[in-house]
Amino acid sequence: MPLRAPKHYQTPIFDPEHLFPAKRRCRTAFTVVYFTRLLLSLSKKVLCKQTKPLRSLSFVAIHVDDATTRRDNVSLINIDQNTLSQMIKEKNHHSLNKLGGVMQVAVILQSDVKEGISGSEADLAHRRDVFGANKYKKPPAKSFLSFVLEALKDTTAIILLACAILSLAFGIKQHGPKDGWYDGGSNIVAIFLVVAISAVSNFKQSRQFLKLSDEISNVRVQVVRDGRHQNISIFDVVVGDLVSLKMGDQIPADGLFSDGRSLKVDESSMTGESDHVEVNGTRNPFLLSGTKVTNGFGFMLVTSVGMNTAWGEMMSSISRTLEEQTPLQAQLSKLKSDIGKVGLVAALPVLAVLTIRYFTGNIRGDHGRREYNGSETKVNDVLTSVFDIIATAVTIIVVAIPEGLPLAVTLTLAYFMKQKMTDNALVRKLSACETMGSATTICTDKTCTNQMQVSEFWLGKEKIEYSTLVEMDPEFSLLLEEGVALNTTATVNKPHSASTPEISGSPTEKAILSWAVQDLGMNINETKQKCEIAYVEAFNSEKKRSGIMIRKSNEKAVHTHWKGAAETILAMCSTYYVKSGELVEMNEKERTQFTAIIHSIAAKNRRCIAFAHKRVVEENKQVSDKKLEETGFTLLGLVGLKNPCRPGVGTAVESCRKAKVSVKMITGDHPHTARAIAIECGILNPEKDMDNKAVVEGVEFRNYSPEERTARVEDIRVMARSSPFDKLLMVQCLKEKGHVVAVTGDGASDAAALKEADIGLCMGIQGTEVAKESSDIIILDDNFTSVVTVLRWGRCVYNNIQKFIQFQLTVNVAALIINLVAAISSGEVLLTAVQLQWVNLIMGLMGALAFSSEPPTNDLMTKPPAGRSEPLITKIMWRNLIAHALYQVIILLILKFKGKSIFGVDEMVKNTLIFNTFVLCQVFNEFNARKLEKINIFEGILENKLFLVIIGFTIIVQVLMVELRGRFTGTTGLNWGQWGACIGIAALSFPVGFAVKCIPIS
Repeated sequence: MPLRAPKHYQTPIFDPEHLFPAKRRCRTAFTVVYFTRLLLSLSKKVLCKQTKPLRSLSFVAIHVDDATTRRDNVSLINIDQNTLSQMIKEKNHHSLNKLGGVMQVAVILQSDVKEGISGSEADLAHRRDVFGANKYKKPPAKSFLSFVLEALKDTTAIILLACAILSLAFGIKQHGPKDGWYDGGSNIVAIFLVVAISAVSNFKQSRQFLKLSDEISNVRVQVVRDGRHQNISIFDVVVGDLVSLKMGDQIPADGLFSDGRSLKVDESSMTGESDHVEVNGTRNPFLLSGTKVTNGFGFMLVTSVGMNTAWGEMMSSISRTLEEQTPLQAQLSKLKSDIGKVGLVAALPVLAVLTIRYFTGNIRGDHGRREYNGSETKVNDVLTSVFDIIATAVTIIVVAIPEGLPLAVTLTLAYFMKQKMTDNALVRKLSACETMGSATTICTDKTCTNQMQVSEFWLGKEKIEYSTLVEMDPEFSLLLEEGVALNTTATVNKPHSASTPEISGSPTEKAILSWAVQDLGMNINETKQKCEIAYVEAFNSEKKRSGIMIRKSNEKAVHTHWKGAAETILAMCSTYYVKSGELVEMNEKERTQFTAIIHSIAAKNRRCIAFAHKRVVEENKQVSDKKLEETGFTLLGLVGLKNPCRPGVGTAVESCRKAKVSVKMITGDHPHTARAIAIECGILNPEKDMDNKAVVEGVEFRNYSPEERTARVEDIRVMARSSPFDKLLMVQCLKEKGHVVAVTGDGASDAAALKEADIGLCMGIQGTEVAKESSDIIILDDNFTSVVTVLRWGRCVYNNIQKFIQFQLTVNVAALIINLVAAISSGEVLLTAVQLQWVNLIMGLMGALAFSSEPPTNDLMTKPPAGRSEPLITKIMWRNLIAHALYQVIILLILKFKGKSIFGVDEMVKNTLIFNTFVLCQVFNEFNARKLEKINIFEGILENKLFLVIIGFTIIVQVLMVELRGRFTGTTGLNWGQWGACIGIAALSFPVGFAVKCIPIS
């Protein structure tokens, strides 16, 4: 298993003399560099201890070659990538040991387990050239032709195409090639036009979904380059990178564990096993791409990226598609199928009646003669007439099927996704777009800025001002510094002595470290180097604390530090420090006083964090390194962290209240802190919600009986000190009561609640990859105001789809009744196949585009949500639909039976008047459908330019359709008076709509 590309004269890679070009030379160089750096560090320490520089006439000058520069200039091209890849995939300890361990692999990859790679553009480009980019090969996207073929597989299209081909054959046989192709040929052209438009629409949506897939996959990763922590795209990770991992992160590539504590990984995505695997530097240092960190923190040396990882091999064979059918699309597909069945039921009696009428001689031709005269009628004429009857029945079926319903949902959701990208929201699942419009409850924990800062510090029972911090006892100050510097997952990087420290980590950790470095003047990194970490217990959402055990050099004792929620840490303490550095026993009275201090901090909208310490003398290494003690600690101090509410949150909460959407805050903060925040942002009313148990603690809610929990869940506004289980329990309880629940979250512990909720909303900045993977929508700016914006757009989506359903079904119902009556009474339908395809185009694609682009209006947030029980087609929609369909049926049947006498025209002109009036009725009805309840249908019309463009396009094409005067369209030209009559009849839809909306509907 050679690490470098094998040659016939090379010895195996595991031969110590041939590891890296010549191992002996490498070791020599490594020793020289290490020794010179050691001399430099020793000299610096000596100089730092001197108050004055040493005066000496002699000195030694040492030239140190910069290892970073050297490393960039050495080529990586000879390293065998396959060896590294197989070692990680197979978790081969033997191979790793023969390579010399993780440290030696870092040397081979010209990296450093502390400072990472240099990160220069040349170095990064060279690594990508040699090892490849961290991207996966995707299966080729579907071609446009495949979408055309899919559109042609539609049952309706197949039936129409078959009829058109038969019509073409019979027409050519009966009238010759010159005149016989019109009917069948025009039908074929019309069918392929509709198919092409449908294919183009689906093709564009497919490309948009692929783009969205790339956006979802582009997660952020923290790496160490040249000693500095940087946030980069997962696609920019290269071999040799040192990646920082914390709980909830997705592992971006294959690699080796280099440092860390209590690191556990969920490898179920790779192995199928649900157990969390512990990763460390001895038993299991292997980390696989695509897995998730479930506990602890650490650093990983990247050894393979992209297609060279196990995850890359798997992903290359999987085509991830976001074109799933949403619940509303499924519902509309069923509605389309049901209406098609109604059309089939209506077509069967039409077929029977027309067949009987034909063979009994009751159907007459253009000259008034019977079409069937028994044996005198030629077989070809019989077959042609029977085919026309079948085509008429098929037309009844086709006109009944609302082809545009599923397409309308697709277009509306696509428009929604595009708009949300500009409004700080990334939609991961299409179903969330429509579901959000029905949300009745939002459970949130994000109403603050996350720009936290320490606002106060308590030492004992005394509040310490910043001016007196320097007066603290040195021994106490050292213990506090160790508790802050070591018991954290955040990092402090200060490239230059004069520069501002760069602190990376959670908002709480960043605030505490910033306070320690800038206000207390602590040297965090130097403190870390003086101590040996024996054991770490990472922060736990249920225990709400983190702990660490350390050893100091030349001291036979271990020190344990805890940090976390103040009341939790207080319960572990039996003594406390005072300003003079003395230890004081903590009795019950003083414990009560500390509790009052914690409450006072929390009541000021401050998060209260406590530090505790315990020293245990170690006898013969008997102290356990596997579990931290939890009693007998000394309280070091309390800090209050200020986390102000975001601007606009109060307005957003008020918008939810007007929209009849309940907002509940579920947080891990102290009840007093949670109450203060809730009052500040408007979730709690200080006058009304103080006495009715609106605020509960998680443990209290957890201990309710199921009946009591169900009875009280709607009254609860704030749940404090909640665990992930409490959050999940509330979501389940709300759903059982019929609520449509949206949940916000950002941590790995929120994943269960995000999955359980109807809509999971993950915060994009602070959110972990586990939370994002469990969510439906990602809020990119972590702002609750954006959540309300998503709610507003969700209602807009639902409302726009309802508008289109009303418009589409009005046309279908009117066309079905008209054609049914006409077919039975006269033996022919009112609309030809070409005219029918044009109407379907208006209803389907054009109508869907027009309504999908309707922007949200303010009145959407003044109505109650639809919820789970509200039907898709409401009573208001049925009222409007029936009224407009009835008006169109009456008008067109009058034209059918009395049109000749009213206008004094022939049959061809009458049929053109019917077709033209029917289409114009749909144009005017599009305006009526814009407002389901409001009388003013023109409100906001200028904001939707696309709607006006589509109306204009429809009218222009309709004029051309009528004035072409050919057999292709089945129309003849109309004069100005006839056009005015058609427009006037269609425009009566406006007063009809006005009158109908005055009819009250509960």
